[in-house]
Amino acid sequence: MAGMGKHLWRTGQQTCHAADGAVIPCAGSGQDGEWRAGAAWPQPRFRVEGEAVEDRLTGLTWLRRANPAGFPLAWTELEAWLTDFNAQGATAWNDWRAPDRRELRSLIDYQARDPALPPGHPFREVYPGWYWTSTRFARDPGFVWWVQLTGGRMFYSHQSQYHLLWPVRGAGNGLLTAPSPRAGSGGAAWPQPRFAAAGDVVRDRLTGLTWTRRADLAPGETTWTQALATVAGLNRGGLAGWTDWRLPNINELESLVDCDQHTPALSPGHPFVDLGQGCWSSTTSLYEPDWAWALYLDKGACGVGQKKDPHFRVWAVRG
Repeated sequence: MAGMGKHLWRTGQQTCHAADGAVIPCAGSGQDGEWRAGAAWPQPRFRVEGEAVEDRLTGLTWLRRANPAGFPLAWTELEAWLTDFNAQGATAWNDWRAPDRRELRSLIDYQARDPALPPGHPFREVYPGWYWTSTRFARDPGFVWWVQLTGGRMFYSHQSQYHLLWPVRGAGNGLLTAPSPRAGSGGAAWPQPRFAAAGDVVRDRLTGLTWTRRADLAPGETTWTQALATVAGLNRGGLAGWTDWRLPNINELESLVDCDQHTPALSPGHPFVDLGQGCWSSTTSLYEPDWAWALYLDKGACGVGQKKDPHFRVWAVRG
């Protein structure tokens, strides 16, 4: 049942879970583990080249040591540290940099925890904690996004706080999109306009996915189980003639974010309506399987909510 957008990759999730976290059969569940949408991971995913590791999924090259500084750094110290590291010639390359938030998230395996990296990965000195990205938080540029390798959460901290740095190099193979239309990373460029609306649906010209124009299908905040049931009901009715709508996985939801924007963290002029503060994904948190991943639309953060409680709204995707 695998589908894929042009610039999206699978989350890695393979199992499906009930609201209490128990493992259940995936068939008919509507969960991430059933659909497994996105580009499949190559096997083996990683290729080691001395002190560097190529991710064959994204084309990016990561330093094999995931904590080369040996200690946390303030974000304001990253540029100086990287300049010195590149000048030392410790590897065959001198263009190591801090990853943007989408690049760092691309390493996350949502079937893993402590750290949330693919099993058998070749990296060393991996700390299941907070890692800086190069992406500033739009609502307050004094804050910067980080990714937590314990389970894959993404949020932001003030530049003066101390987190770890995992250097990356290269422009990638085009699978990843830039985190904003004006980002300076090697991600795929954004089409203008990005979204094309037609009646009740919106096509994302960047990823190739089709979304419901309404981002509140229930309506209102629901439990995770109710969110899955709402999308199943949408298919019985055949919205816009399609019966393959699904609750998006966390990578698909995050792909909508424009990191230059906030409240909501979507591109100006987007055609979506009935936006709330957050939307459920179909991806279970393997750190605590009675919780599921969600996108906080006001900020652009990736967090979790307990499945049994009505935390978030329902949005649907297909393609």
